Parts: sequence; structure tokens; C-alpha cells
Amino acid sequence: MNKQEHRKKPAGFVRLWAALTMPCVALCAAEPTSEALSTNRPGSAGGATNATLQAALQQLNFPGVAINVQERCVDVESSVCLHRGALELVACTKGTKEHESIVAIEAKPVHIHAALLLLGAKPGSPATRQQLGDQAGRWIDVPPSGGPVDVFLVLEGKEGKMVEHPISDFIAPSSKRSDDSASADQEARFPTHTFLFAGSVLYGDGSGPRRYLSDQSGNVISLATFGDELLCLPAIHSQDNDALMWQVNATNLPAVGSNVTLRLRPHLLPAAKAAKANESPSVLVPEEVQR
Repeated sequence: MNKQEHRKKPAGFVRLWAALTMPCVALCAAEPTSEALSTNRPGSAGGATNATLQAALQQLNFPGVAINVQERCVDVESSVCLHRGALELVACTKGTKEHESIVAIEAKPVHIHAALLLLGAKPGSPATRQQLGDQAGRWIDVPPSGGPVDVFLVLEGKEGKMVEHPISDFIAPSSKRSDDSASADQEARFPTHTFLFAGSVLYGDGSGPRRYLSDQSGNVISLATFGDELLCLPAIHSQDNDALMWQVNATNLPAVGSNVTLRLRPHLLPAAKAAKANESPSVLVPEEVQR
């Protein structure tokens, strides 16, 4: 992990209606808790709430990003960019790290961040390095935090039906791994499809807009630790080439260049707990989202 002491913690957050125009006022007023995101049933109060949410969401300008209220997920347009090689990332932005990612996206990571917030996901922070007390030259690594988010690829299955596949289906142990367990069992599966909503980092000095670092680095969903990713694995994982533990499993992956849907489904609190956690009516998003 690169040193993160020069990066500032996310700050300068603004209310959603000050950043995303008037359609979001209706969205905030609807309070998108788990109860509000229940299945849309005709004649039900939940159905009316969903209709209000959907109407507001249709007016948001998040290119390549769709909030699916019924499925409680964020769908991101993406394309397969790798069939062979070691992985540092699950997803990157186009023109950055396609040589070590499964899929590439054109959407801005900060828009995905805002979409996850609208569903009720709880951001944390990427891994960082902090000075140990007042001891100059001594640093400690702080692991990442954030609410859990399940990651899927949605592919066309039999009879044209779209099917969710956990991202773990497309990740295999690296052939260069040195640990005995991987050497003994090359069929071992990637252990999870659940990542942390770390939320990248806002950085910048002065009074001007701060930069959302994931937009610049291209690190959207990471396996290795960079310190500026949108979603990441728990703990800290080396990005050194010799330490990379995973590679693409292309067995059921469409051809490179194929368009697929990257689906992010946050684990949402039960309605009662979500209401207590969201006592303030505002939904907060990074100020960068308004750019």
C-alpha cells in the first residue's frame, strides 16, 4: 500500500438537494430505507413510495449508472476487459487498468458512490497509514471500513434470461501463488463476493472543489489495496506483482469487449434500525458529485 499520510479524509460534504438538483428533494423526502425499498405491489403504500423514488431517480444524470429500487441494487454498465492474467481489481474505469481488471466502466465512481448512498448504503474509508501518536517517523496501517456490498455480473443465460453471477465465479487462485493451500488445490474458489463500501477519498487544498480520487486513479473495486478505491476487500492486501493472489477465471466469462452489467447490492438495515440511523432527513454525498 502506498503511504496515505498526504491524503485527507473525506470532508466538505453537502446536502443532497444542494448537489443533485430538485428531483432529489422528492427522493430524500421518500426516505429510502429498507421498508421504502420493498417490492412494488399494486395498491400498497410501498408501491406508491417506490413510484415516487423511481420518478425522481429517472431525472438524475448519472451516465452509465442505474438505481434499481425493486432489486435494491445499483447497476453499472461495463465491458469485459481481461480473460487471462493476474488481478489487482474487479473493476476499473476505462483507459486505466484494464490489464489487471475483469471489467471496465465509463461511469464516474463518484456517481456510483452517490447511487449507493441513495439506497441507504453506509460508506467508510479505504485503508490508510497514520502517524503513531506524536512519534515522528512511526506509522501504522489502518484497515478499511464500510458497509458490506455484494458484487455480481449480470449475464444473459438460457432462453435470453438475465442471470446474476457472484463475482467470485470469475476469480481463481493465481498460478504464481506460493501458499501451500492454493498449490494443493487449484480449484479453490475466491472466498467472497462481498466487498466494503470504502468510499474513496476527497482530496484538495484551498476553497475550490475537491477531487474524488477514484475518478482519477480508476480504482473502482479492488482486490489489492490502493487506498483510494470505491469498494474493497477487508484488511490490507499487497499490490506487489509477486504478491498478487488471484487471476481471471474466464470459464463462463463473455468475450473481451462484451457488454455486461456490474451489479452492486448493499446490505441494508431493517426498516426500524434504518429509520433510527437516518434521523436526519438529509442524505449526504461528496461535494464532487455536483461537478
